[in-house]
Amino acid sequence: MEGHARRGTARSPTKVPRVVVVGGSVGGLTAALKLRDAGCDVLVFERSHADLEARGAGILAHPMTLRYFVEHDVLELDRISVLSNRHVYLNGDDTIAYEERVSYRFTAWNTIYRALRSCLEPDRYRLGETMAGFDQDRTRVLVHFDSGRTAECDLLVCADGVASTGRGLLLPGVRPSYAGYVAWRGTVPELSLSARALEELEASIVYHLMPNGHILAYPIPALEGSVAVGHRLINLVWYRNVPAGPAFDQLMTDRSGTRHETSVPPGAVQDRFVGDIRHAALDLPAVLREVVLECDAPFIQPIVDLEVPRLAFGRVCLIGDAAFAIRPHAAAGTAKACADAWELAGRMGAAGGDVLRALRDWEPGQLELGQRLIARVRDAGDRSQFHGSWRPGDPWLRFGLWEPGDARIDSQPLGRPA
Repeated sequence: MEGHARRGTARSPTKVPRVVVVGGSVGGLTAALKLRDAGCDVLVFERSHADLEARGAGILAHPMTLRYFVEHDVLELDRISVLSNRHVYLNGDDTIAYEERVSYRFTAWNTIYRALRSCLEPDRYRLGETMAGFDQDRTRVLVHFDSGRTAECDLLVCADGVASTGRGLLLPGVRPSYAGYVAWRGTVPELSLSARALEELEASIVYHLMPNGHILAYPIPALEGSVAVGHRLINLVWYRNVPAGPAFDQLMTDRSGTRHETSVPPGAVQDRFVGDIRHAALDLPAVLREVVLECDAPFIQPIVDLEVPRLAFGRVCLIGDAAFAIRPHAAAGTAKACADAWELAGRMGAAGGDVLRALRDWEPGQLELGQRLIARVRDAGDRSQFHGSWRPGDPWLRFGLWEPGDARIDSQPLGRPA
C-alpha cells in the first residue's frame, strides 16, 4: 500500500508550453528566441513568402534591441552597428547651432533581423503563412491560416505589426490614426558623397530644424551588413507636414496608381513628389542637401499613432507595433517590441508555464510602458511639426525607451534601467 501511495503522489512531467508567434519581424523573432530559451516549444508564422527586408530602414540600436546578442554572446556589436559619439544641429548656413557628445549605436533593420533570424532554428520559422483567425478556450488556442493549416498552442503571440490581424480580431475599433505628417526616408552609399560630407557625418547624427519640421542623417551598416568606413550607408529621415485629405492621398499613391496605407516603397514614389523634396533640399545645410540629392529612391512613411487599452486576451497577447505604434522621435519602437518579448518570456518562466498567470502578470507593466512612451513621442512630434517648440539639447527629446536618454550605450548596457 505504501508503494502504491508513492506512485499515486508522484509528480507528472511538466508540460512544455506550445507557443505560436504570428509575425516574424524583430519583435516576433525576439519573442520566439526568448520563449524558446525559457523552455517553450515555439513556432513562428510569417505572412511574407520570402525573408523580410526593409530597405533604407535605419534604426537606433537601443541596449534593449542589442540585449539578446550581448547576453548570449552571439555577435560583437561592432559587427552589427555603427557607433556615433557626436550629436549636432546645423543652421541653414552650415554653422553649428548645438553640439553634444553622445554614445549611440545605429544599425539597419535588415542587419538586426538577419542576426536574430540566424539564432532561430530554420524549422521553427514558417514563411508564407497568413493568420486568418483563431479560436480559444481555457485550455488552448487553435490558430487558422489562409493556407488551410491550423496550429494548436497554449499561447498565441501576435507580433504582426501596425496592420495586425490579431488586433483587428480582438479590438476591431482600434486603428492607426494619421498624425498629420510623413517621414521621407532613404539611404545613400557613403562612396557617393563628397569628402566634406563624409567628414561631417562620420560617427555623428546630424540634425537641422526648420519651421514645422526637421531632418536628420547618420551612418548605418550597408544592406549586406558591412560596417566598414566607406562601404556603409547614410540613413536619411525628413519629417514634413502633409494634411489629411487629397494632398495626403495623392502622396500615398504610387506611380502605378496604387494607394498605399503603411508606406510608399523605394522606387514607387511619384516623380513629381521626389522632385518637390529635391527642390526643397536646396535650402538645407550643405551636408544634408547633398544626402537628399544623392538619394536615388526615397520612400514615404506616414506617421501614425496607435494604442490599445489591453494587451492580453485569455491565451492571446499583442506585442510591439501590433499594440502601440510609436512615432520615431524617441527611436524606441523596435526596443519596445523587444522589451515586450523579454518581459513576456520572464513572466512565463516565473509562472512555470502557466499562460493565464503569466499574461496577467505581464500586461500591466507593458501597458504602462506603451502609454508613457506614446505620450512622450506625441509631444515630441507636435513640438517639431506644429508648435515650433523643439529645442536642441532639451533632455526631454533624447532617445530612450523607459525614459529620455536611456538609449545611450554607456547608460544601461542591458535591460531596464535600475
